[in-house]
Amino acid sequence: MVPAMADDLPRGEEKAKAVRAMFDAISERYDLVNRIMTLRLDLRWRRRCVSELRLQPGSLVADLACGTGDLCRDIARGGLRPIGFDFSLGMLGHARTDAPLTQADALRLPLPDRSVDGITCGFALRNFTDLDRFLTESARVVRAGGRIALLEVAEPRLAVLRWGHSLYFGKVVPRIGALLSDASAYRYLPRSVAYLPATADLVAMVRTAGFTDVRHRLLSGGISQLITATRA
Repeated sequence: MVPAMADDLPRGEEKAKAVRAMFDAISERYDLVNRIMTLRLDLRWRRRCVSELRLQPGSLVADLACGTGDLCRDIARGGLRPIGFDFSLGMLGHARTDAPLTQADALRLPLPDRSVDGITCGFALRNFTDLDRFLTESARVVRAGGRIALLEVAEPRLAVLRWGHSLYFGKVVPRIGALLSDASAYRYLPRSVAYLPATADLVAMVRTAGFTDVRHRLLSGGISQLITATRA
């Protein structure tokens, strides 16, 4: 089942505009806040994401919603060739990567069919206005046999861990964000989890888009999730 969405969360074009404006606003300190609120676990998650691509050295990988280029740097360190796409100019303006970067909507990529060997996306699935379209667009540009690796936040399965994570993500993270960056943005980010489908639905969506060997893993006790798959 897909979780019920809060009535006051934006949808459609309103959501797209709100997300773009939010990331423009928090771009300058985005990396700093990420490191603090994840206790630097995000670095480990991104490295795992790249390693699970299992691509040959020199393979071309498109990082979608690339932000400031964290995953692009890890892709390059993994011996692969990154290119990045994000629709927030603010994020691209604060990027710290040598990879080629382009402002673009991940739902309408300026790439030919079957033109990349892999795709990564870090913590952005809940920010897209149409997750099905994101997945079908990813399937369009990845060659047959290519790979995708998608990182996203998650909720632990154990009740006690879920309670602690909910308290931290819902109460502590917004305070960190308010202190170091933009209060409204970091109030929105924990609530945006409501946009995510349930695990079984998400896996089914990836398969329907044209991928096989779909695997879902929970990381760090279940506070993060990684979805990998191979283009059919």
